Amino acid sequence: MKKIKKILLTATVLSHIAQFHKPLINMLKENDYEVHVAARDNLIEKNGLQLNEPDKIYDISLDRSPLSKNNITAFMQLNKILSNNHYDIIHCNTPMGGVITRLAAIKYRKSGTKIFYTVHGFHFYKGAPMKNWIVFYPVEKFLSRYTDKLITISKEDYDFAKKNKFKTKIEHIHGVGVNSDKYFSPSNEIIQKLRLETGYLMKDFICICTGELNDNKNQISLLRAVPAILKKIPNFKLILAGNGPKQIYLQGFISEMQLDNYVKMIGYVKDLEQYVMMSDIAVSSSLREGLGLNLIEAMLCAKPVIGSENRGHKELITHMVSGFLVSPTISEEYVEAIIKIYRNLDLKSNMGKNAIIYSQKYSKENVVKELQKIYELNQ
Repeated sequence: MKKIKKILLTATVLSHIAQFHKPLINMLKENDYEVHVAARDNLIEKNGLQLNEPDKIYDISLDRSPLSKNNITAFMQLNKILSNNHYDIIHCNTPMGGVITRLAAIKYRKSGTKIFYTVHGFHFYKGAPMKNWIVFYPVEKFLSRYTDKLITISKEDYDFAKKNKFKTKIEHIHGVGVNSDKYFSPSNEIIQKLRLETGYLMKDFICICTGELNDNKNQISLLRAVPAILKKIPNFKLILAGNGPKQIYLQGFISEMQLDNYVKMIGYVKDLEQYVMMSDIAVSSSLREGLGLNLIEAMLCAKPVIGSENRGHKELITHMVSGFLVSPTISEEYVEAIIKIYRNLDLKSNMGKNAIIYSQKYSKENVVKELQKIYELNQ
């Protein structure tokens, strides 16, 4: 009888697994793995986001803050989970999920359990605050010796780990895998239908910005650009998709600047692909980004993209070819880039075509092949 292999996936919050790792879970189950997940259950905050694929889910007290006492509780919870199960592989994600999991797993690794860690963007990078280097760099360098495979999703992180001799096998994959069945280049008929259903007109020039509403995603810089954009594009509409701690602040800014008729906050939605497909362009204003899943999704839909300059966006966007790179906090640069795309239909069309071509390597099909190689499946 064939032995059932067991794997534990961990992350700080359950929504991370639900949003980014379903292709991995499905791949593992297709290869006879029993899949368990351990993370803090925050799905109620995500408007119906579900995770039904794992065989078992553990709700543990992980916290994003390194100083939170909840992480001590999470360490003890993980210890109990690991002692009650013999896992062939433990695959951890997110900074604190990676730290606490690897610390808890040290003694189990001695018994043959393999430890994988996916880096969704090191918190230390060129231009990062000094405190990030002081806190996260030595911890990640130290824990690399207790990691069998370090999986990076950006070339910059891969090169950094190689150059600084992290004591583990270092791998690189093209993101987490975007579902090209959901995100594709829509026909004009589809766009017209989607706009009609959501109350937008075909003459509207729609920009979508997706991401958790927080300081790092920096939506405020894009919002500050809207009044100047409206002077040149009166039919401009901005859609902010996502929820988070800055929601009340951003809504207050929109109202104060009398932008309610031009900016719509739609919260966290499960049919995001429909909003992406009916938009003209996509923008991400993040200060830090490991890669930029939201822009990849838009690129698969043939949308020109505008991204703030950071390591993730610089890897995704070829400036003036598939979109524009702009300074994260200089609102005038967002204004200039959006107006250029609006005024030049050939530029908009060519950027969209280039975006589709470039984004193919980030598709679910390609990333699953890369993961199969890392997991040594179908060898």
